[in-house]
Amino acid sequence: MTLRILSVASECVPLVKTGGLADVVGALPAALVAQGCKVTTLLPGYPAVLAALGGGRALRRIDDLFGGPARLQRGEVAGLDLIAIDAPHLFDRPGNPYLSPAGTEWPDNGLRFAALGAMAALVATGGLRNLGFDLMHAHDWQAGLAPAYLRFAPGARRIPSIFTVHNLAFQGQFPLSLFPRLGLPPQALSVEGLEYFGTLGFLKAGLWYADRLTTVSPTYAAEIRTPEMGMGLDGLLRGRAGAVSGILNGIDTASWDPASDALLPAAFSAGDPAARAANKAALQRRLGLEEDPDALLFGFVGRLTWQKGVDLILGALPTLLGQGAQLGVLGAGEPGLEQGLRAAAHANPGRVGCEIGYDEALARQIYAGADVVLVPSRFEPCGLAQLCALRYGALPLVAHVGGLSDSVIDANEMALAEGQGTGLHFSPVTREMLEAAILRAGGLWRNQDVFRRLQSNALRTDVSWTRSAARYAALYRETVTHAV
Repeated sequence: MTLRILSVASECVPLVKTGGLADVVGALPAALVAQGCKVTTLLPGYPAVLAALGGGRALRRIDDLFGGPARLQRGEVAGLDLIAIDAPHLFDRPGNPYLSPAGTEWPDNGLRFAALGAMAALVATGGLRNLGFDLMHAHDWQAGLAPAYLRFAPGARRIPSIFTVHNLAFQGQFPLSLFPRLGLPPQALSVEGLEYFGTLGFLKAGLWYADRLTTVSPTYAAEIRTPEMGMGLDGLLRGRAGAVSGILNGIDTASWDPASDALLPAAFSAGDPAARAANKAALQRRLGLEEDPDALLFGFVGRLTWQKGVDLILGALPTLLGQGAQLGVLGAGEPGLEQGLRAAAHANPGRVGCEIGYDEALARQIYAGADVVLVPSRFEPCGLAQLCALRYGALPLVAHVGGLSDSVIDANEMALAEGQGTGLHFSPVTREMLEAAILRAGGLWRNQDVFRRLQSNALRTDVSWTRSAARYAALYRETVTHAV
């Protein structure tokens, strides 16, 4: 029997993206087809979404959706079955989904994403003619109210819901004064509901009201139940421990394919890792580094933030450069870290190169040309950088946290003896331990036979959605069965 899944999210590749959430929401539906699941994705009607739908097919009109009329439109884009909430007063704006062009949060974000939750419950409970669902899957705080609206939907057949936390650090907190406008019953405004330390907690609502909870890696599922990593929600998560599971993300291996990637200077296959040399040379030229095939080239792609451990990279730079290595960085974020990287590049011409901003082609060239990709995150629910690095044959050097530890096999002595290992771990997440891992990478580099074997292991690693989609499908069926 085909399961009909309503996926609810605030962003989705290829339509709108600010982070890894969009990659998951965009890639998972296709992977679930082979598991007997048909996914329809509900998104806010941002300008890019409505433009891609080209008008779509109108399904239902809503006279007043938190201050203005709206309608639900359906269409297919890039193989995705989409429903968009066309509500110009909420979503027809410049900037990214959450911020104005000036970089400030839209003051009505609470209502904007309450609308996403309310429409999700309407659709999930049969509010659209001839369109029914067996389960709702909501993602992150922006869809956190969807399980709450579903729980309190009047007079409707209630389908079960799953709520996935992509990053517990982003919780969607809003003033209690917003609650009367949400249309939820008074009992929802309690500690056993939306109330969260004197605010409305959208993410907390999802954690409380969904039937099952998932995170994007098994280790992160365990970490967030501890006071150190629970971001104030560890007590709730420990109380719901039996409902929590971790399913590791994958990547779209058709899109991320070094053998056919038109953005690479030189395509290569998993069976020919030596062909990466042309990409390394092109990357060195692009970033103004000395074109030296014998120099160990470290790369970093991502947000330049404390969470991502970029300050640790700057602190460890003398150790990295001290063994003749190079560093190439692509990213944007905290001004102090951007300034620090620019200064490092200026002080070390030919050894350090950085580009502030984001460039998809350069990101892929770093994965395909760097020898080692640094991912020293202080916490990381899953992470995509290490998966892309593995797919393109760079060894991920990762902090032993969250999904990083779940997806990279440390090339320790025992792993090497067995011909295994796909990267390097370090713990605890300190500058000193990062330096030790960088030195260990240098030792591996000096034994090229071992290093190339590790690269071959990385290239052969299955980072697709196949296994994870099977786990999601099994969880869907179990949740639906227990709800009957």
